[in-house]
Amino acid sequence: MKRIKLVVAYDGTNYCGFQFQKNGNTIEAELNRALSELTGEKIQVIGASRTDSGVHALGNIAVFNTETRIPPEKICYAVNGRLPEDIVIQSSEEVPLSYHPRKCNSLKTYEYRILNRQFPDPNRRFSCYFCHWPLDVSRMQEAARHVAGEHDFASFCSAGGQAEDTVRKLYEVSVRKEGDLIILRFVGNGFLYNMVRIITGTLMSVGQGTFPPEHVKAVLNARDRRQAGVKAPAEGLTLLSITPAGELKELERNVNDWIDYSIDRSGLLTEGKVCMVIHRCRESERERMIAHVKKQAFWDGAKEFQVREAGPEG
Repeated sequence: MKRIKLVVAYDGTNYCGFQFQKNGNTIEAELNRALSELTGEKIQVIGASRTDSGVHALGNIAVFNTETRIPPEKICYAVNGRLPEDIVIQSSEEVPLSYHPRKCNSLKTYEYRILNRQFPDPNRRFSCYFCHWPLDVSRMQEAARHVAGEHDFASFCSAGGQAEDTVRKLYEVSVRKEGDLIILRFVGNGFLYNMVRIITGTLMSVGQGTFPPEHVKAVLNARDRRQAGVKAPAEGLTLLSITPAGELKELERNVNDWIDYSIDRSGLLTEGKVCMVIHRCRESERERMIAHVKKQAFWDGAKEFQVREAGPEG
């Protein structure tokens, strides 16, 4: 038995998302069918990101177990002929049987593309969201700075999400203009249900002049979905890549309106120890944030987790 990792690209227009559903065709269902036909086995893939209906991908990841004798690097060639034209495997390789695409430290990169012009372009109708209202990119850029970093993104999560913890960290939130395209890029260690599309819709409201840029910070701190903008349509969103997060920093500091803390991982490799140093914290947040950081520390391989208050000098 071996485990094969696939990098999957697809146009999500004609699919009800990645994850298998009984009421419509999905990317997962097509992969299972094609791989089962190829190997003669009953294949069930595990996807790294369960993209929504209509969302696209250039670099989603899926794995499956198989006893096939086809060389791992050749599986992508063999299976592509059995897939529809809007799903293409970009690469295939063998990985350890313990590898799970949703249980490893990784960074996901999404882009949302807005076609901002007077009339639609029929050649880009499936890959961009068309908006004829002029959008002020400088206002959107200013607003985007408020959502970068580690925050509780409950305001930007649709009902029906399964996450118990709504704290996530965005390493990059950028807005740039290329001709008649406005491109929003999001890089994070994880995303809530519809999170990118709701942030995008909120930034578009700022670009239209509905909200001032600083209002996004108030929306974030409200932790109330009703305070955010409408969810942007699916067709503008693409999952660009899922990449390893790289080596953990020995010392990392996270600051927002309700907590300021450092993570000391200097003893992680030698003693299995991680320490959380709290510089400032609202009392109502303390227990929840300690639980959040502790969970991540053990995810990173810690055997021991400590919490202490910062000294007078910070």
